[in-house]
Amino acid sequence: MNLSTLKNKNLQEVNGLLDIKDRDILVERFVSLGLPSKKSEEYRYFDVEKLLEKEYKTLTYVPKTLRVSDKIEIVDGVVVAAPQGLRIYNEPCGQIDMDHFDPLYYLGHLLSPQAIKIELDGDTEVEIEHKFTQSNALINYRIVLYTQANRHATVYENFVEEGIENSLVLYGYDMHIAQDSSLRVVKMQRMQDSGYSMVASHKINVDRNAHAVFKSFDLGGDNALQLLKIELAERAHVDAGHLLYLNSEAKRGTVSQIVHRGEHSTSKQEAKNILDGASRGIFDALIRVEKSGKYTKAEQNSKAILLHDKAYMIAKPQLEIYIDELEASHGATTGQLSEKQLFYLQSRGISRIEARKMLVIAFANTLIETVKDSRHQERIKKAFEEVFYLVHKKDN
Repeated sequence: MNLSTLKNKNLQEVNGLLDIKDRDILVERFVSLGLPSKKSEEYRYFDVEKLLEKEYKTLTYVPKTLRVSDKIEIVDGVVVAAPQGLRIYNEPCGQIDMDHFDPLYYLGHLLSPQAIKIELDGDTEVEIEHKFTQSNALINYRIVLYTQANRHATVYENFVEEGIENSLVLYGYDMHIAQDSSLRVVKMQRMQDSGYSMVASHKINVDRNAHAVFKSFDLGGDNALQLLKIELAERAHVDAGHLLYLNSEAKRGTVSQIVHRGEHSTSKQEAKNILDGASRGIFDALIRVEKSGKYTKAEQNSKAILLHDKAYMIAKPQLEIYIDELEASHGATTGQLSEKQLFYLQSRGISRIEARKMLVIAFANTLIETVKDSRHQERIKKAFEEVFYLVHKKDN
């Protein structure tokens, strides 16, 4: 399959190319947004056309009998293992956002008519491992997460690959956080010559008095973009944090919209970006407060450190506000490591490389330490150090 063949096609042509029926509303929405290109605001800095122009083999997604495991294992878009008692189904996604800004959100749903539905019952903690084993493949799947009212769940997400090359992963979540409940999602993705690129397009609905925490830790090289749309009902809250630590010629980052629909809803979004080599970091984030979102409190901030002259940060924090009764702030800064601090550490016998590592970890730690589970916190720190030494050992 070559996804670029969908460019500038009408409803009937898209139906024919994707061999789908009875999904005209979704197709119309996809056609109206168009296949993303450099001219698309959300993909302007990501070179998505290069990914869409490749020829990929398509995979067959057949549900399997689940093996009992201590985590949910998804291999090439198919769930193969899960903790005992966890309710997982394959069925159509019942609540698709018809106002999402990302055309690949709709393409993902069109390519994946059967979503992986996971019901998080009670107070629970789940780890989801995504494994990719197919080269030259388009790996597409959607996951639907539901929480129960008055319950609190945590999802830890990580990614592994097995010697693949030239694959594209197109996946995403539709999360529904029930009233008076909370969901914490901690995503850790280390990529380094991983053999795949990724576009992850998510939608998160946060119901009345519910609390969402979304923390992403994106480390290493390669190309990946996550697109988030988060909607907040009355007195709902989201705490979003994004750590980028990139090297080589990586292009990775976050494009997001946080929409305040309910009164007294609150949001906090913080991005920390450390860019080495000729990498490009992306933080293109909009907070929109609608007329119904009186007494909103919104805070958005991006900070970046450039470790190399060729590194480049695109930071676009934005506010779109339709009312006066609110508190909102946003900002972005980009700088370099302090030579004064480096000199101070070196004067105490610490090598320049170790001094640089200490300063970048100190910069990143305010986000890493928001991960409550110390085991996962240490896993992120270990991956962070491994990525650091991939580049800086060469300087010894």
